[in-house]
Amino acid sequence: MLYLAEVVQRKGGIIGGSKTELKLLACQRSEQSWSAVPGEDTIPADDANKYNPGALVLVDLTSNKQVQRVQEASRQLVSILQNFSRLQEKFKTQEEEIEQWKQSLTYQSQELNRREMEMESRREQLLQMEEDFEQLEQQRQEIEQAREEITRIKEESDRNRQELEGAWEHLRGEMRRLEERQSEIQQSAVLDDDNARNIQDLLNRLAGSVAPTESVREQLNLSFELINQQQELLNYHWQRLEQQREEAQKLQAEVDRQTQQLQSRWQEWHQSQESLEQAKAELKAQQNVLSSRQDYAQALGVQLQQQEELHQQLYRLAETSDRVSVTQKIDIEALEKMALPELERFVRELHQDLDQFSRFVNDQEEELTLKQQEIDELHAKIQAASEYDRLSIEAELADEQDSYQMLNDTLEGQRRTLREREEILHQHQAVLRRRQGISDGDGQESKIDLGPILLQLDSQRHQQTEELHRLEGQIEQMRGAIQQAQGMINNQSTDQENKRNELKQLEQNLQKQRSDVAELWGKVNLYQETLQPIQDGVSGLRQRLEEIAGTMSQVQEAGDYQLQAITEMRQILVGLMNTPELAAS
Repeated sequence: MLYLAEVVQRKGGIIGGSKTELKLLACQRSEQSWSAVPGEDTIPADDANKYNPGALVLVDLTSNKQVQRVQEASRQLVSILQNFSRLQEKFKTQEEEIEQWKQSLTYQSQELNRREMEMESRREQLLQMEEDFEQLEQQRQEIEQAREEITRIKEESDRNRQELEGAWEHLRGEMRRLEERQSEIQQSAVLDDDNARNIQDLLNRLAGSVAPTESVREQLNLSFELINQQQELLNYHWQRLEQQREEAQKLQAEVDRQTQQLQSRWQEWHQSQESLEQAKAELKAQQNVLSSRQDYAQALGVQLQQQEELHQQLYRLAETSDRVSVTQKIDIEALEKMALPELERFVRELHQDLDQFSRFVNDQEEELTLKQQEIDELHAKIQAASEYDRLSIEAELADEQDSYQMLNDTLEGQRRTLREREEILHQHQAVLRRRQGISDGDGQESKIDLGPILLQLDSQRHQQTEELHRLEGQIEQMRGAIQQAQGMINNQSTDQENKRNELKQLEQNLQKQRSDVAELWGKVNLYQETLQPIQDGVSGLRQRLEEIAGTMSQVQEAGDYQLQAITEMRQILVGLMNTPELAAS
């Protein structure tokens, strides 16, 4: 089982020395799951002597906690932290998406509740209108019945009027005959009994033929009451119609206001979209400038690499040839003026420093050779290892190769410094031998000095390195600015997309409201179209009833006049009669 452990060195007993132990910190449960090891659990591990105290290592333990393998944990810890960071970013992104979904679902739920309330309100209005229409249909039937009743009353009134006109004709005929008889009576001055009885019978028949108007007037009053009731109900529906018309006007005004507001928001969105497109164009231009500077930086890096290769070739040339020198000339004049014992002491110090530094470089060379042997051994292990062990060995090999490369790069400068010190020592020794009178058979004066060339190369490399660093700083600043601008553009694009979706949703809602307003206006118009014919019918019936009432008043006046005329004729008849018996009869 794989554990994460800390290297601990404990001092030994009386004899001294120290022993290496591993303090278990965490245990791997699965590929991405670790759990802490409770307590202070330590195990001895001689294989961990090469690690410094406090270093973190990965150790494979058997079931009885025997160490199988120990390896450095830095790379795997970095990988675990990177995976953890990626998981955190992924979880953060998922949390943001979940929050957006929650907000969207909340908005949709609120919208559905609002739509349900609107639908419920519309359903109640429809039910109320259906009840109103049923009442109107019942009223229409009642009005039809009243119209039939009025038609019957009018026909009866027409019949009564015709009978009255016939009675008037008969009365006028009798009055003419009465006048004729009066002239005859005046001539004879005597009215016999038979004629008096006949006239009396005629007057009685005329009095009995006067048409009664009380029942007709009672029917008219009932019809007026029914018409008034119908008019009151119609007034209620007219009031309802006016309320619905006001509601439709308010909704229409609200729809017009929202339409204007939506148009204004769309205009703002288009202006923001134009600004976003302009920002994208500016970002594209900055990216092009960045790309050109990166190309220049890459070319400058290639040039520096070529100069470095030239620098290395010159040093290798100096190493392979005894006629080439890469060290700057020393101050010969100062050495000539220096006292000989002091010069000898100075040369001995240079020689001692060179020997000490040479031993240090040789130690480093031996360590580099050992590193190479370890790398070769790891290569051999990889060839014979299983698939599971190969991954850990390859990781260990990568660490060893990095360590080898780092040590080799360090040695490269140390070798160069060693050669420079050897050259300086040779030059000082040449001056010392010349002042001591010893001939110099090495021909140091005839060497080719590459020092000025290398110095010039170093100066150019320094200038180009500074230029590259300055350019890299500008590139890094531009990258930061571009990254910030890209983030702002991404945020603005997201905002624009959200606003666009919101405006689309508002357009759909507004379209629904327009449909609702149009439907309400249709109901109002239908309501008015239904009420107006009924109102016209009720008004027409009222006008006809008023005409019939006027006619009945004329009939009543004519009947009263007829009875008055009959009374006067009876009085005349009594005056003409000579006998009391006839008058009494």
